[in-house]
Amino acid sequence: MSETSQPVGTGLPRQPTAWVGWIVYASVMLMLLGTFQVIEGLVALFDDGFYLVRPNGLTVDVDYNTWGWIHLLIGVAAVLTGLGLMAGNPVARVAGIVVAFLSALVNLAFISAYPIWSAILIFVDVVVIYAIIVHGREVRSD
Repeated sequence: MSETSQPVGTGLPRQPTAWVGWIVYASVMLMLLGTFQVIEGLVALFDDGFYLVRPNGLTVDVDYNTWGWIHLLIGVAAVLTGLGLMAGNPVARVAGIVVAFLSALVNLAFISAYPIWSAILIFVDVVVIYAIIVHGREVRSD
C-alpha cells in the first residue's frame, strides 16, 4: 500500500494520487479544445469559403452557418466543463465525457471540410475521455 492511499473502511479520506495529473490534463485539453471549437465555429459562420468542400460535400448536408453554431456551442460547453473539471465538480466528469464524445462525433461528420484538424481534435477527444473515465475520481472538491 502506498503512503497516499488509505485502506478501505478506515474512515480516513482518500488522498489523491499522482494520477491527478491526468485530470488536470483533461481539463486543460477540454478548455483548449473548446477554444479551438469556438474558432472553428466562428470561421464557419464568417468565412465559409475557408473550408475544402462546399456544404453538400460534407457527411451531413447542412450549411456552414449551422455547423458554425454547432461548433460554437460545443466549444463553449467544453470550456465551461473544463473549468468545472478543474474545480473537481463530479457533474463536470459526466459532462466532460459527453462534451468530448459530441465533439468527436461532430468532427467526424465535419472531417471532409477540414480533415487533418478534425482528426487531431478527434484524437484529443478520445484521450480526454480516457483520462476522465480512468482517473476521474482523483480530483474532488472536498
